[in-house]
Amino acid sequence: MDTASASPATLDTVMERIRPGVRNESPYLVGAPPRAEVKLNQNESPYDLPPALKAELIETLNDLAFNRYPAEQPSALAEALAAHNDVAPEQVLVGNGSNELTYLFGLAFIAPDTPVVLPAPMFSLYEKVARLYHADLTTIPPRDDLHFHIDALVDAVTRTNAAMTVLTTPNNPTGLAIPPSDLERVLQATPGIVVIDEAYVEFNDHPPATELLDAYPNLIILRTLSKAFGLAGLRLGYLMAHESVVTELMKARLPFMVDRFSEAVGRTVLQHPDLLNERVQQLKAHTRHLVDALSGRSDVTTVPTQANFVLFAPQTKHADAVQDALSERGVLVRNMGGYDALQGYLRVCAGTENENKAFLDALDAVL
Repeated sequence: MDTASASPATLDTVMERIRPGVRNESPYLVGAPPRAEVKLNQNESPYDLPPALKAELIETLNDLAFNRYPAEQPSALAEALAAHNDVAPEQVLVGNGSNELTYLFGLAFIAPDTPVVLPAPMFSLYEKVARLYHADLTTIPPRDDLHFHIDALVDAVTRTNAAMTVLTTPNNPTGLAIPPSDLERVLQATPGIVVIDEAYVEFNDHPPATELLDAYPNLIILRTLSKAFGLAGLRLGYLMAHESVVTELMKARLPFMVDRFSEAVGRTVLQHPDLLNERVQQLKAHTRHLVDALSGRSDVTTVPTQANFVLFAPQTKHADAVQDALSERGVLVRNMGGYDALQGYLRVCAGTENENKAFLDALDAVL
């Protein structure tokens, strides 16, 4: 082998080896100060697990063998989630957060130039995954009221023969939910995969998409334990689909993605449905309080919500200035100006009663 013409690597030649599709992206960073008294910018539950339940989990931790791999797939947790949702265990696949499963969709369904249809505005990770896998992406703008444009979506999935379409209900970042009849319109319009992301399903007044699973083999439902369950720090998400689809997804899935402790915590929390129901009712009440307080102001417009957050637009000051002023007062909210349809909007997550009061008092001072 002739190596006489080989040149040592330089940073430029190394960077050229990284796919342009990766180099053109930006990392997903929230970009918040490291400390804040009131953190309402990431749609988290404000409630940690009760001390008694944590003490129970500490005993579980003592029994775990750290030197042994977890199961390739956490079947015990999958069985618990199946029982929780009244589906078969073979229809459940558990991931290291629902975001990790989103990347699995790219690996399993998207080759270069694969047609993908996404409504807007929607959680930005879906569009990022589509771009990373070089999909032929069609993005559908929302209606004037920020609801997804279902007529346009049905037309797009039919016209493009979309291999994958994603719908989020209730939608992050707007909080708006899709009626089941509209979900079915999209499912009926395409033989391709339709992912319905129900990260906020526990707060939704509409029936869950699991009622559609038996009728539509092209349906994948994505869920998380980060929101209502309050386990954002442990990274647990899961999907539900026809068992044949789950079998194929398992072939592309990395093993050992869910550690032993996270699985144990997930199983334990599922054994306390009363705690979940109590927390959900509290967060619904706190969200309603935020909506009422914001809707009663002449200097703010709000968007109706079926989630645990509220999208609002200050009318008398620029959203960037309001966000900065709130941050200076120790209150973090999310600026949604990165979405074309949401220029001038901020998003606040429902916190505890004291956190909500701190936000509203700070907003009074700022506006």
